[in-house]
Amino acid sequence: LSDSDSVAQVYDLSDPAHPVFIRNFGLAGQEPGTTGPVPTQLHGMISTGPAGNRVYFGYGTNTGGIVQIVDREKLLKGPPNDLAYPQVGRLDLSPLVGAHTTYPMLGVPVPAFLHDKTGAKRDFVMIVNEQILNECQEARQMVWFADITVEAKGMVVSNYTAPENGGNFCQRGGRFGSHSSNESFAPVFRNKIATISYFNGGVRALDIRDPFQPKEVGFFIPSITNDTDERCVKIEGKDRCKVAIQTNNVETDDRGYIYIVDRANTGMHILALTGDAASVAGLPR
Repeated sequence: LSDSDSVAQVYDLSDPAHPVFIRNFGLAGQEPGTTGPVPTQLHGMISTGPAGNRVYFGYGTNTGGIVQIVDREKLLKGPPNDLAYPQVGRLDLSPLVGAHTTYPMLGVPVPAFLHDKTGAKRDFVMIVNEQILNECQEARQMVWFADITVEAKGMVVSNYTAPENGGNFCQRGGRFGSHSSNESFAPVFRNKIATISYFNGGVRALDIRDPFQPKEVGFFIPSITNDTDERCVKIEGKDRCKVAIQTNNVETDDRGYIYIVDRANTGMHILALTGDAASVAGLPR
């Protein structure tokens, strides 16, 4: 669990009726009794479970992003007030972008390196920032791919952003930029297709088979309905409001269906890939 303003709280849920608190966890500077500025907020984390023994933490939503890679066993059993002990890797991003969702992509065969003695298979984390301000009133939040094959020395190697030109998304109203990715590890899309919620840009399907060269292979923008809410910006002290789609969250299942929900009251849509995007995932076109 995270409270998005400070730390993660870790619980033992082996008996769901009686959860047992294990510890708090966050960045150095958040220990009990620490003074001075509080480090940037935690938003989300993704665990690979006992077998993978890693948890990927994302801090800084839309600014000052940090990706932290943590040893799960040390997190659960290490000294509860030692925030440095479980950390095995940390990647500090530009102050212009955050880290909302940090999705691990491990053991990916890189097409260009298949004949290399070293590094033919690599580990990556897909980092998705969250756009916060309406009508492009901040730096563009997008998707970044970091090579974490050497966990202590991760580096960003590529990126993706939905194109604004042609869609006039900055003028449509509401937010335009990334928010989050699917978090499912189901084999149907795993390391092949990623789905990214993009607010008034709808949902975007990315071919991620080569994380050095991600590319968009499909998108869907819901239609505005009578229930879709408006979003406003201040112009010379007055509200300027527009009705806009705000695709907020996306998840996938083991059958290959995609579920999106809208932040502006437009509801939920259930989608399936078609055409080339379906072929990437090995599904019927």
